[in-house]
Amino acid sequence: MSAPALAEIYAEIAQIVARYAREDAIESPIDGLFIVKRSSPTQPLHAHQRPSFWLVAQGRKCVKLGEDELHYGVGDCLLVALDMPMTSRITHATEEEPHLCVGVEINPARLAELMGRLPPETAAPIDGIRGVAVTKAAPALLDAALRLLRLLDRPQDVAALAPLIEQEILYHLLSGPCGARLLHITLAEGHGHRVTRAVAWLRDHFAATLRIEALADHVGMSESSLHHHFKAVTGMTPMQYQKQLRLYEARRLMLVEGLDVGAAGFHVGYQSPSQFSREYRRLYGLPPARDVEALRTPVAAE
Repeated sequence: MSAPALAEIYAEIAQIVARYAREDAIESPIDGLFIVKRSSPTQPLHAHQRPSFWLVAQGRKCVKLGEDELHYGVGDCLLVALDMPMTSRITHATEEEPHLCVGVEINPARLAELMGRLPPETAAPIDGIRGVAVTKAAPALLDAALRLLRLLDRPQDVAALAPLIEQEILYHLLSGPCGARLLHITLAEGHGHRVTRAVAWLRDHFAATLRIEALADHVGMSESSLHHHFKAVTGMTPMQYQKQLRLYEARRLMLVEGLDVGAAGFHVGYQSPSQFSREYRRLYGLPPARDVEALRTPVAAE
């Protein structure tokens, strides 16, 4: 596809996102479709990211996974191939040129069903690769994402056409540069799939005491193999992954449900209030009470 044609696609994606996105929300009327608009750079935002891919139509963004930082903007595709706690921040956005982004959730069941109908050589799985990556956005993927966005103007067509376009998007992800990563964490016989099972267990039991030998046995790996492959895929050890899940949930409990510091720490599995405060400050930069107070304090207009 020519450069002018790609520019037209990005321009139309930006127009639709700007028309429908709100500054304080990312959901859209189409299930699994997310749209983002931000008019200024942001502080680091901590979130638990579900499997998805993201395209930037305007502005730039940075995500941090463990010690890795990935920067992406117009022309790039961010793939998140499994559940992942990560930090993100918008690095370029203004009132005149806001950050505009579109994301599509990857449904694992639909992905697995599609994989069963593809030739085996569609994408070769590669062992030991990250579950998050930035690649160049393929024109076919851009075209499908644009057609999904256009359905926002035709809500009567969403029920019939959105699932078909979603399947096309999954196909382009599998057959493109992202395909090997998706296969790595999806194929049942691979280490990546076992890491995915470990991630699911940690997500569902993050408040429980983590025994590496029990987790390794649960997913059918040795302790050393689990540690090696888990860090290769997520950029973190299982213990670091669990810690971030605990701290994200504790922050949510204090902000949204009004729990005090001690109750929030205990609820997510910390027996020691001092350890909870120390690890919370290491992640968020402030002790729990001060961090929550800062988040609740409106930012004064300049």
